[in-house]
Amino acid sequence: MPVRMMHGPGGRFLTEEENASRPKVTRELLTRIGTHLVPYWKQLFLALLCVTASSILNLYPAILTGRIIDEGLIGQDLPVLVQLIVLSLGVTFSANLIGVLESWLNAWISQHVTFDMRNRMFRHLEKMPQQFFTSGSQGDIITRMTSDIDGVESVISNTFTSILSNAITLTAAIVAMMHKNVLMAVLGMLVVPLFVIPTRKAGKTRWTLTREAQACNDRINGILGETMSVSGQLLVKLFGREDYEYDRYVHENKEMISYHIRERMAGRWFRVAISTFASVGPMLLYLAGGILMIRGGSGLTVGDITVLVTLLSRMYGPVNQLLNIQVDWIRAMALFTRIFNYLDMPVEIESPADAVIPEKAAGAVTFSHVDFAYEKKEDTGKKNKAGQDNVNEQENADKIASSLQNPGDNLILHDVSFSLEPGKSIAIVGPSGAGKSTIVSLIPRLYDVLGGSVCVDGIDVRKLDLSWLRANIGIVTQDTYLFNGSLRDNLLYAKPDASEEELIEVCKKANIYEMIRALPQGFDTLVGNRGLKLSGGERQRISIARVLLKDPALLIFDEATSALDSISEASIQRAIDPLIRTRTSILIAHRLSTILAADKILVVKGGRIVEQGTHAELLGNESIYSELYRTQYGKELAA
Repeated sequence: MPVRMMHGPGGRFLTEEENASRPKVTRELLTRIGTHLVPYWKQLFLALLCVTASSILNLYPAILTGRIIDEGLIGQDLPVLVQLIVLSLGVTFSANLIGVLESWLNAWISQHVTFDMRNRMFRHLEKMPQQFFTSGSQGDIITRMTSDIDGVESVISNTFTSILSNAITLTAAIVAMMHKNVLMAVLGMLVVPLFVIPTRKAGKTRWTLTREAQACNDRINGILGETMSVSGQLLVKLFGREDYEYDRYVHENKEMISYHIRERMAGRWFRVAISTFASVGPMLLYLAGGILMIRGGSGLTVGDITVLVTLLSRMYGPVNQLLNIQVDWIRAMALFTRIFNYLDMPVEIESPADAVIPEKAAGAVTFSHVDFAYEKKEDTGKKNKAGQDNVNEQENADKIASSLQNPGDNLILHDVSFSLEPGKSIAIVGPSGAGKSTIVSLIPRLYDVLGGSVCVDGIDVRKLDLSWLRANIGIVTQDTYLFNGSLRDNLLYAKPDASEEELIEVCKKANIYEMIRALPQGFDTLVGNRGLKLSGGERQRISIARVLLKDPALLIFDEATSALDSISEASIQRAIDPLIRTRTSILIAHRLSTILAADKILVVKGGRIVEQGTHAELLGNESIYSELYRTQYGKELAA
């Protein structure tokens, strides 16, 4: 279905979406935009002076033309003629020089403002909670950081300058025309709307064709993206669909040609109409001026009429630009509004003002009556803010009990309580979606609890310094992420000043050093985008080595072997087993064989801990754990 276009004056158009969501321009919004310009007020003031001077000086040669004709040519005064021509050239050159300075100042100011905005946005997004990234669109985040802020550069260097420059030029031209002859000036201004009519008509036609051509181009790119990719080409060949895909491409390509031809012709007829209407104004002024001169008593000269015609021609551009500026202005305000909306998003998880920084971390973890939901209902009450009051578990539990009278399926975790002593290990098992990964994500405060408390070394994580907390927790996830760099770069991300000996040591512990040593470039081997040059098992072991280099007090393995084959799993397990015997550890796994060495096993179902104990204890009962064990190993439990 085509998108209806809502047009503004002068030929530029807003999409229906833009028109419906046009921002409300308030004093607060304009003031906030101004605060980003305040640091550069000196350069901005100089730029405004340059715009004003350049706009006025660019009209001055047109005014001098009248004197050149009357005094130099008709008056046959050669010295005056030469003087006026030199003056006109000098003014033009000066205006152009000032224009160069103005362009440099505009570029300098706009680039520095966008530099500040990018840095501020990046820093702000770094502080956003994990839920912001899991629930939001990555494309939208990138768009705010790139296209939106790039658009601000254009707004500052073009839109604001265009408004001021065209307003000054138009005002100066009107004043100059009125000074020459009021009647002629009024007549000239009455002609200006005739110039705008074809602009609006052609603008609407070209906008529609451009939109349709862009949609066609998107379809072509879609075909290319699907059929020219490695996977796409394989599918096309295996199903013998080459002719079908070729016909699709030819059809869209033919449509594209049609749109481009029509757009070119629309532009051609537009130029014919503009050229015709642009001639009407001067001809009317020549006619009216000639009548006034012939009848006498008007005081008009040939030079005056020439000046009036020239100034009228100079008015066409500014009038059209100012009529069109409404669309540019709305889009400019929309850009700032989108950026400010992101900057105004609250940083929900941060260190409190009086954050606690313990001298040493032991890695002990305690969950007390923890409730959690990713999407909180309005009746769940406000989340406890870090550092506001001391966390009283009983009081907190009472508050949650009263505010969560009917949570339904909203809660992901329900009344989760357990403890992990320093140097010990626990394993968390259960069906998919039970809440296992959610539990461990609360420890480094990737999310904050809705009720209850999570403590590390006896201190509520909301009271701890966030950097200290995360520095003492290491997590190895199922979806290992490696940056597009060398093995060394990815390992040093955990500890930039680590020595070669430290790298070798952690890689040996992660059971990956022999593989690295066999590579021609060793630690300097490039891993490719997301580490895809390595196998899944190699990526996991690199991830383990990276966490070990961080040397955290608490190690968490979240489904570290679930997506691997048996051989890779065995290699990972050989790396994990010694670690959990010497460090405080939490393991999450679908495969029960990977958690047998844990001191305690927690069984999670439906967001609750339904069983806990050692492997032997849990097998001794008819329980969920024993059922999981039987399902995986396909045998009845032995005594």
